[in-house]
Amino acid sequence: MAVKTRRFIGDKAFYRKLFAVMLPILVQNVITNFVGLLDNIMVGRLGTEQMSGVAIVNQLIFVYALCIFGGISGAGIFTTQFYGSKDDEGVRHTVRVKFYIILIATAVFAAAFLFFGDKLISLFLHEGKEDLDLAATLEYGKQYLAVMVWQALPFAVMQVYSGTLRETGETVVPMFAGITAIFVNLFLNWVFIFGKLGAPALGVEGAALATLIARLVEFSVVVVWAHTHTKRFTYLRGLYKSPKVPGRLLKKIAAKGTPLLLNEVLWASGMTVLNQCYSQRGLEVVSAVNISSTVSNLFFCSFFAMGSTVSIIVGQLLGAGEFERAVDEDRKLVAFSVTLCTLTGIVMAAVAPLIPRIYNTTDAVKSLACELLIVSACMMPLDAFTNASYFTLRSGGKTFITFLFDSGFVWAVCVPVAFVISRFTGIPILPMFIIVRGLDLIKCIIGFILIKKRAWVNNLTVENG
Repeated sequence: MAVKTRRFIGDKAFYRKLFAVMLPILVQNVITNFVGLLDNIMVGRLGTEQMSGVAIVNQLIFVYALCIFGGISGAGIFTTQFYGSKDDEGVRHTVRVKFYIILIATAVFAAAFLFFGDKLISLFLHEGKEDLDLAATLEYGKQYLAVMVWQALPFAVMQVYSGTLRETGETVVPMFAGITAIFVNLFLNWVFIFGKLGAPALGVEGAALATLIARLVEFSVVVVWAHTHTKRFTYLRGLYKSPKVPGRLLKKIAAKGTPLLLNEVLWASGMTVLNQCYSQRGLEVVSAVNISSTVSNLFFCSFFAMGSTVSIIVGQLLGAGEFERAVDEDRKLVAFSVTLCTLTGIVMAAVAPLIPRIYNTTDAVKSLACELLIVSACMMPLDAFTNASYFTLRSGGKTFITFLFDSGFVWAVCVPVAFVISRFTGIPILPMFIIVRGLDLIKCIIGFILIKKRAWVNNLTVENG
């Protein structure tokens, strides 16, 4: 038993490497989501309709953000492995591919938001038990979206740079830029939402303006720093001298990256559809889910950071051809992630009754938000395992499998169940939420089987010359 247990526990060198990669990502995510929580509370102080309008738009922007993340992640797999094999030109090509992807994605989503924004927001507006103003919620959402659409491109470019820096071993600078931006966002929220320091009180438009400025600050910090440290990151030299990418590599990235792009878009849209199904129970559910999601994201940072850590550590080992070490360290990384997230879930459940009380909303919304938080806390160990499994498969280029495992599961299992319950039964929101979240137990079993088969143990830099 002791021998088997040691297979899941690393030595001091392993944990030094783990924390060196994970902690900057975790700190940035925690601070980002903590300030996001404060941001959400500030908007929530304006009223339930304002908070719901902003929450709906943020759900739509979430789909765009995940599209950017998924689009550049396919190339990012190659970035990590090219860097592991010390191939600067290969890294340079992958960065160019990322730029092509974000420009296309941003143009598509900006057009959708500008021309169909009001219709998309209206999908989430349904009468419930509380007497809330749907027309006012729609108007607040439109005001917020009209400003937020302008932060799309700087956000996407910043993601290219930050993602590439992380994939090549630099996690501190993206963390610093993110921390700087979120405190700028927090301060400007206070100024623009409530009209402090002589500024007009802009409400939800002020919240969007603060976010736009903060994105520009983050973009500037990352890009300027990267291009003033080309001695260290030599792949940045000559990055813009040519737009060309070798056709063979482009085809390989497209083959690996397209499933990832589709996965992120379909997963994010699947989550949006699930929230739309929940919204069938009334606008107060939108508010409660918004509070629950915002608070949950603060605690979910633990398994999100571990997912990125798995991707970076395992990807570099695979790129260096150290297959058995990659398998061994992946097993220990997964075990650590589950342990960490179990403890995080316990803390999350303990504070669940407290945080919703801060919001300026009805008692029914606060009570429901607390119950949803407790359910999410109980799911943390399963979330940790499935997330680590996803990034393990992705690090070895098994992107079609991850596509089926992630978004395929959402659309084939979760969405149909939620749709049927929301449209054809009278089951209340809490049991509906428990049923849908509980389906991830099936996904957990599938992830265990896929990792055990070791089909993800591949060196993509060798495959692509």
